[in-house]
Amino acid sequence: MGNELKKKYGLFTAIAMVVGIVIGSGVFFKAEAVLKATGGNMPLGIAAWAIVGLIMIICSYSFATMATKYEKVNGVVDYAEVALGPKYGYYVGWFMATIYNPTLTSVLAWVSARFTCVLLNWDITGGSCMTIACFYLVSSYAINAISPVIAGKFQVMTTVIKLIPLALMAIAGTVIGLSNGMTVSNFSTVIDPTVSAGGGLFASVVAVAFAYEGWIIATSINSELKDSKKNLPKALILGSFIVVAVYITYYIGLAGAVDTEVLMESGQAGAKLAFQNIFGELAGSLIFVFIIISCLGTLNGLMIGCTRGMYALAVRDRGPKPLLFNQVDKVTNMPTNSSVFGLFLCGFWLLYFYGANLTAPWFGPFCFDTSELPIITLYAAYIPIFLMLIVKEKELNGFKRFIMPGLSIVGCVFMVIAACFAHGMAVVYYLIIFAIIMFVGVFFRNTRKK
Repeated sequence: MGNELKKKYGLFTAIAMVVGIVIGSGVFFKAEAVLKATGGNMPLGIAAWAIVGLIMIICSYSFATMATKYEKVNGVVDYAEVALGPKYGYYVGWFMATIYNPTLTSVLAWVSARFTCVLLNWDITGGSCMTIACFYLVSSYAINAISPVIAGKFQVMTTVIKLIPLALMAIAGTVIGLSNGMTVSNFSTVIDPTVSAGGGLFASVVAVAFAYEGWIIATSINSELKDSKKNLPKALILGSFIVVAVYITYYIGLAGAVDTEVLMESGQAGAKLAFQNIFGELAGSLIFVFIIISCLGTLNGLMIGCTRGMYALAVRDRGPKPLLFNQVDKVTNMPTNSSVFGLFLCGFWLLYFYGANLTAPWFGPFCFDTSELPIITLYAAYIPIFLMLIVKEKELNGFKRFIMPGLSIVGCVFMVIAACFAHGMAVVYYLIIFAIIMFVGVFFRNTRKK
């Protein structure tokens, strides 16, 4: 075994990672959640998609600026370390490895299983769904652990596949909806006028954050990306623009496929119903299979980042057992021990997600939505990084040094405020668990190889 990852990914794979990790489940999973949050106000829902999309583009541009200068083993950890020193970089890495990556990966395993159960008309919260979720989780790990090259190709393939149903709905739904008047009707009708514009916007913004999240995980392969100082910035920026365009056009197409009130009432079957209304029952179900593949592609992309979590700390001689977690298999060129531990954490957070969100609460008040709050925590962690980009990078021009990082900070603050409004006291209980996990990380901060 060694401890160096080889350059094995190209620009197209990196773009596919950004697009493929972000586009997947959220646009289907959160569409009805956004409508419920806004009381069926379609323009307000589109405003939420546009706002969070703009924040993602701005933040990705600021990280792209740093990506042209720094290249180590895990993008966001590298940038945190360069901006604020090894201690802050370590805590960001610890958070990514123990909370952010595994929580999102476990949720995606369940979402993939959820849509599989919708297709088969099975219960989405019962044992069958959780069994499928565990199978998807282990399968994604196996693909990445056995052959990262195959995992990269799978990412590209699923990215292309997942754009098919989105493009079909964006085009066909919009054309049909405009011709039969449903689009105009949905845009001009508010189902629940008692929902305030401000409250609805904040709640929908936090829900949309899940649909847009994951792009930063693409930076986890920067040391494995060919010519990463040029290709990673291109991937972040191009990928972000593609995602925003696809999401907004899909959402508009959805307004022409099914009545807003019906979509709100249909819950998890809303997306399936929309496709069946446009393309017929058989074709709609076939396209829904593409949606499941789309979710699995996102799960694969998240697992790529998850398997490298402890490795990113170990190569810095930090975290528990650096000699154990920095080993890279000679045959697969994968950090095997880091991958195994990443799978364990995914299993732990999948168990928590079930007990906190899918059944009678197991944890009392300490039940929170792991698909949203860890994302907002990361946005909060970005703020000091962007501040130091302004302070330190004196050779940059005014646009890159002041305007874009400044706008990035504003966007991150907005996301944090929105989360507090949307989740209330759940934020406090989440922060308590967050603090405990981060405190455990204190004991491994100064670990050194021996």
